[in-house]
Amino acid sequence: MSNTLSYPEKPAILFQRVGILFAGGPAPAANAVISAAATSFLRAGVQVIGIKHGYSNLVEYRPDNPLVEGRDYIHLTHKLMARTRNSQGILIGTSRTNPGKLVHSPQCLRDPDRSAPFRRVYDGLRSINIDALISIGGDDTLKTANKFKVYQDLNLMADKVIPIVHLPKTIDNDYHGIDFTFGFFTAVDFLASELRNLIYDAEVTRSYFIAETMGRSAGWLAYGAAIAGEASFVVSVEDIIGEFRSEETITTAEGTVTRPIMNMERVVHRIVKTMVARERDGKEYGVVVLAEGLAEFLPHRFLEGVRRDDHGHISISEIDLCDIFSDLVSAEFTRVTGKKRRIKGLQIGYESRCAKPHAFDVMLGSQLGVGAFRALAEERLNGVMVSVTGQLELHYEPFSNLVDPNTMVTVVRYIRPGSDFHRLARFLETQVAED
Repeated sequence: MSNTLSYPEKPAILFQRVGILFAGGPAPAANAVISAAATSFLRAGVQVIGIKHGYSNLVEYRPDNPLVEGRDYIHLTHKLMARTRNSQGILIGTSRTNPGKLVHSPQCLRDPDRSAPFRRVYDGLRSINIDALISIGGDDTLKTANKFKVYQDLNLMADKVIPIVHLPKTIDNDYHGIDFTFGFFTAVDFLASELRNLIYDAEVTRSYFIAETMGRSAGWLAYGAAIAGEASFVVSVEDIIGEFRSEETITTAEGTVTRPIMNMERVVHRIVKTMVARERDGKEYGVVVLAEGLAEFLPHRFLEGVRRDDHGHISISEIDLCDIFSDLVSAEFTRVTGKKRRIKGLQIGYESRCAKPHAFDVMLGSQLGVGAFRALAEERLNGVMVSVTGQLELHYEPFSNLVDPNTMVTVVRYIRPGSDFHRLARFLETQVAED
């Protein structure tokens, strides 16, 4: 009996040149994904092209404005991929350009004006002979991948379609269809380390930090960092329910709108209760974590004039959420106790997006990259997201399971209040008496 390892036969490859595109915010282990995917196809004799900076160059393509090698795309070679899976940054760059910002239903994709950016994307890819596309990005990039597929289904002959598979990326971990996204654990560890440093600072100065972490749509990152970083209290968008939730009615150019908002008074009161409980235990210090997505629930007076991006998200960087709360909490603490305590607001998290990836994220990212090859070359799939479960077992989720077919919008995966993960954070934080 031979004791040598055997390898499966190479699949018959339908493609000659595959493109890889990364969009949205950076995430640790991005290069593990890109490198593993590129290497898989290169070993099968397929050329691999890295599309630079997301969709930003593709949407500008025209016959008189062709894509230029080096500026708009690069050849991903074995030499270029050498020792890159553990490297930081993103080999092909990224951007938040959204070709689908005018598309809100499948019918929009039949409109030549609304779908024109997708036509330019398609023509741009064809101009450099791309015959399959790997999309890497968050839920907004998943929406774009789905729209690109549907655009082709509605407007092109089957033999002209560019198959597309999507690899899920977000350090926020708010993705349906996969347990954890690559970069999440690296980001949590980075943030937790920052929080632990702040706790030492707070202790020696008898002060508090209100740390605003990333987490626009859900609280996975804020909660993970708070648990691992031993924070005193954490609040995210999932917590804006019950007494923490309110409404306001505003008049805009489009008419009168009623929107849910955060009950600032109750949230501030709850933070002060945490501080008072710690003071009784002789702890005149602490760290409170707020997820940046709480900014979406601020009363309108805090959001006037704030810009929104191509995906409709407010510009978080223009809102000093942690400073707003540090001022309110400081005043309330003095009112309740008659004492003053230094409270400092601090934004942390963006430094984690290109941190050196941990082993688990490198393994997860590598499996997703290989999964893109297996989905396109072995399974002959189109319009699927590559996912892993358990011990990095691959499976493939159709876009139709992840995106609403009518609105073409993805559904955010929130932390479920009362879930064991949610209860873990509540168990470990400073305990306070009920009102």
